[in-house]
Amino acid sequence: MTPVGTEPELADRVLGGWLGRIAGNMLGKPVEQGDLWTRDRIDRYLRQAAALPLTDYLPEPADESDGFELRPEWRQCVRGRIHGSCRDDDVDYAILGLDLLETHGFGFSTEQVGELWLLRLPYLQTFTAERAAYRNLANGLKPPLTATYDNPYQEWIGALIRADIYGWTCPGVPRRAASLARRDAVLSHTGNGVYGAMWAAALIAAAFTAPTVRHAVDEALAVIPASSRLARTVRRVVSLHDTRMTWEDTLTTVAEETTGLGWIHTIPNAAVLTAGLLYGDGDFTRTITLTVRGGLDTDSNGATAGSVAGVLTGATAIPSQWKDPLENTVHSAVFGFDGSRISELAERTVRLVGAEG
Repeated sequence: MTPVGTEPELADRVLGGWLGRIAGNMLGKPVEQGDLWTRDRIDRYLRQAAALPLTDYLPEPADESDGFELRPEWRQCVRGRIHGSCRDDDVDYAILGLDLLETHGFGFSTEQVGELWLLRLPYLQTFTAERAAYRNLANGLKPPLTATYDNPYQEWIGALIRADIYGWTCPGVPRRAASLARRDAVLSHTGNGVYGAMWAAALIAAAFTAPTVRHAVDEALAVIPASSRLARTVRRVVSLHDTRMTWEDTLTTVAEETTGLGWIHTIPNAAVLTAGLLYGDGDFTRTITLTVRGGLDTDSNGATAGSVAGVLTGATAIPSQWKDPLENTVHSAVFGFDGSRISELAERTVRLVGAEG
């Protein structure tokens, strides 16, 4: 185990990752439709509700006929209405990854990832590339065909959102985290879709030992091909941040350069996520709120940003307005895990780190 301080500190950082992922997901869930809920639209909604600067979960709409229609789940994930986490695939895959490592260990195969999906995950709770891969598995195909046959979503964000568990269990070892994430990702993704998972896992692993979020971003870049579009896009955001360009102008610039890819593609979402992390500068609230305000796949980006920021700060330092409404409870479609205690999931994650020695 790579030292990250004392064992209680490691436990606090892992719990911070879990809480951050769930809180960030809940923050972004009501506006998760990037072609409708653009960055400008999100901010107009927040201004109308007098909720800028954003420092808490989204406010509920003052009037449902005001033209700002949130996703149907909003009643379970806006401030004042939250009682435990909403069910969401951004959290389901972290739980499924935990179950995978507990069942098969760190030597798991891509085939075993697929077997666990069929055993634990309902088909109708999968989407885009994961649904295509699930269908291919059910029809008897094996990896890597599960990722390539009749799957137009191979570079979308699905593999990236499955990567957190590999970062949490490899603190300070980003290359190892990336290797594990790749083995999972190739079940459903190719190219930048796989690189996104490797990058996210490395980013989270690096956050345990990096002195700043910028150092974590730099370490994560080192695990993916430098010539890949993902690496070039992340470097572009870093360079714009280094020029002291504003967060708004950085996102506008990169949005123009990634236009046409769609709001669930890995590349533009990685840009929004990187900007949220860099301009958030290690502050938990600022990181997740900027990331969600950046638009696109808001719940997925909020979840990953929250995971990184939660690891950086630790659970104790996450402000109570994000933690308390979760009531230490997670709702999940993964069979056998609905109603799990978040603290127990974190404890089980820490035991995996210790088991690896």
